[in-house]
Amino acid sequence: MAEYSFYEFQLILLTGLCVCSLLVDHHVSKSRRKGQQRDTAESRLENGKQGGSSALASLTRQYLVVYAIVMGADWLQGPYVYSLYREQYMFPERTVAVLFVTGFVSAGLTAPLIGVWADQHGRKKLCLAFCITYTLACLCILTPSLPILLVGRVLGGISTSILFSAFESWLISSSTSMALPQSDLSTIMGRATLVNGFVAAGAGVFSNQLVSYSYSFASPFIASGILLVIAWVVIRGTWLENYGGGGGGADADTFQLKRLGQAWEIVLKDPLLLVLGLTQTCFEGSMYLFVFLWVPALQEASKSSALPLGYIFSSFMVSMMLGSLMYTAICSYFLSQSSPLTSKPSSTSSLTLHAKLSSCVCAVSALALATSVSSGNEKVRFWAFCAFEACVGMYYPVQGMLRGTLISNEHRATLSSLFRVPLNVFVVVSLLTGVSSARHAVMAASALMLAFSSIMTGTIIVSRADQLNDSP
Repeated sequence: MAEYSFYEFQLILLTGLCVCSLLVDHHVSKSRRKGQQRDTAESRLENGKQGGSSALASLTRQYLVVYAIVMGADWLQGPYVYSLYREQYMFPERTVAVLFVTGFVSAGLTAPLIGVWADQHGRKKLCLAFCITYTLACLCILTPSLPILLVGRVLGGISTSILFSAFESWLISSSTSMALPQSDLSTIMGRATLVNGFVAAGAGVFSNQLVSYSYSFASPFIASGILLVIAWVVIRGTWLENYGGGGGGADADTFQLKRLGQAWEIVLKDPLLLVLGLTQTCFEGSMYLFVFLWVPALQEASKSSALPLGYIFSSFMVSMMLGSLMYTAICSYFLSQSSPLTSKPSSTSSLTLHAKLSSCVCAVSALALATSVSSGNEKVRFWAFCAFEACVGMYYPVQGMLRGTLISNEHRATLSSLFRVPLNVFVVVSLLTGVSSARHAVMAASALMLAFSSIMTGTIIVSRADQLNDSP
């Protein structure tokens, strides 16, 4: 009971902080919108553009509604994939590992193709394809046959590549076409991470109830498929298509090897993009491995045989929301003086801020993981993990803004997907070497990689951003 009372109290404390932060954020955002409406009315009239507030509200609604649905479908599956394979279908541990690795290998191999297809054939089309492939993956997982389950994992890997590249590319391109300022785009991305936290917590509770009522670990996957069908309908009815450079026309190059080669040359010639890819590999690789490690790490430090994993998971999700709110507050404060219309000064100022935030996020994440390794105290490890999850909440909007600023629209989805190749290789190698049995070494290595990424971001991207700011 002592363990439950501690984690219950931490969850209540974190939830209280999150609610207070939400109220403050709502008040500040409301005041800021009123100020922008007064300050930019004359600029909008002079430039003959529609009201920035209405365009922002429209894009925010279009994106966040879809984002909440697809992330809800994703989160519903997460808690019970292992239990379904191991406990309900009774597959041995090694077979379960093969199924997981298959998903990551599929994501790594298809990521470059997903990106070039999104740029060439349309981001909206790929998002619609995501709904179809992920629904098929949900159907495959309902059959306890290894070949069909492997097909489902392949489809799941393809869907993951689309989820983390095409959707963001559609948002950034739509924001650019509407001439929204960088501050508005950062607000949408911050809200998306906040929504993701709410959805994750709600999906965890809902999936738990589904399993309790149905006595089957497969029931959350059925609910996930239903949500994906809804997402397909909403995307088809509310989103407009956008493309990368030269996209939208017929092309005989099915695998888009020429576009892929051009994108690869761009990365090799630009140190900023190399560091951006390094950060994505280090941070998201550490994040994926953390999913496998946090339970045994807390169990090792705990004197209790049964930890309240549901409360702990909810605490992590609330911490992620707090990180998102912190990001929004920082951007609101430092970018509040930016011009309401996209301009070079505001753009370079935004780049500097997000580069510094990226470096800080990696540094704090490295410190959090290093603390969890060096301390055997259960409570210290718990708070270190909460700090890491708060960094996750800041990382996604920060990294999304950096990609939006540094990657041109012509190859945006292609490069975003290309960065996921080394990420998936890193995760697959780590899983095959047995992360659970060597969790201290894995966490220590992740901390070192994050520290290196922080230094490289500060040395290269922040320095280049400062030079752009100083240039006339």
